[in-house]
Amino acid sequence: MKIFKYLLFLLLIFIIGASIYIATKDGKFQVEQQKMIYAPQEVVFNEVNDFTTWQKWEPWSRETDDMIINYGEKTSGEGASYSWSSEKMGEGEIITTKANPYTSLEQKITFKTPFGESTSDIYWEFVTKEDSTMVTWGMTGEQNFMEKAAFIFQEQSLNEMMQPMFKKGLDNLQEVLKEKMGTYSINIDGITQHGGGYYMYVTTASKISQVSERMKKMIEEVENYMTRNNIEQVGNPFVLYNQWNEEAGTAIYSAAFSTPSEVITPAESNVLSGFIPNQRTLKTTLKGDYKNLKEAWNTAYAYIQENGLSVDNAAQAFEVYVTGPEDNANPAKWITHIYIPLKTETSR
Repeated sequence: MKIFKYLLFLLLIFIIGASIYIATKDGKFQVEQQKMIYAPQEVVFNEVNDFTTWQKWEPWSRETDDMIINYGEKTSGEGASYSWSSEKMGEGEIITTKANPYTSLEQKITFKTPFGESTSDIYWEFVTKEDSTMVTWGMTGEQNFMEKAAFIFQEQSLNEMMQPMFKKGLDNLQEVLKEKMGTYSINIDGITQHGGGYYMYVTTASKISQVSERMKKMIEEVENYMTRNNIEQVGNPFVLYNQWNEEAGTAIYSAAFSTPSEVITPAESNVLSGFIPNQRTLKTTLKGDYKNLKEAWNTAYAYIQENGLSVDNAAQAFEVYVTGPEDNANPAKWITHIYIPLKTETSR
């Protein structure tokens, strides 16, 4: 009997000592992961800010097949929320408490476990690095007594368990954004009569590989000239192709804006005035990144050949930029119209 009491006394001392040790153990933690994601800052922010996209890239849903997701009244911005429940992953909820487009997000995450509820802070930072975005995803909090006790018997710390999941989530995010931004479509809209009209333009010659780079600056030059001289702009910017030589790898082209009437420019001006006649054209629409323009042009010319149409080589083919980087950071949303002048039925 005395031995039994002695053992109970030792056990009591052990429990008290263990409790003191656990209680005094620092339960604060911070998990953080960074990744350079090859997408514009705005695109990355919008993806993370919208909870309806999370299931496509956050790593926990892929660990179980019984995850049930419920969204709040708001799914993006401050006050947005979603909750989940799963036998394997437990229950929880995330709420966005602060959203600073397109630089940062602050969120609260609550886990419901057998040890009770625990709430931690999640933070996101998005920093532009040239044409990419440095993304920081972190979580800070403090474990309660039961959580600290549970992790004493774990082989890994909370940081060691969460770090790989954060890395996996950011890797998934990169793949999802790559697929979304790479989406494009090419549509032959058919033969249309383009109204033509007057326009202001600048012309240059360069290697074909430099066209996209120079195009933007040329459009800005024309736009600035028209703004300084109070010349009305009509419609979207466009580029006319005066000459395109695949073999030599060179092109002569003009960046332009339409005007309601003819404008006479000074002799020393780089910006000139031109006129496009009312003409029969084949219209093709590209929805997607400009890197797909070559395929769109090839598709249009293939259609012309297959349908027995004839290109009017005396006229200039052109691209009209309906929406672009200035309107939407996601290349999948850009819309470009291609017009190829055709000979009339009589001239054919």
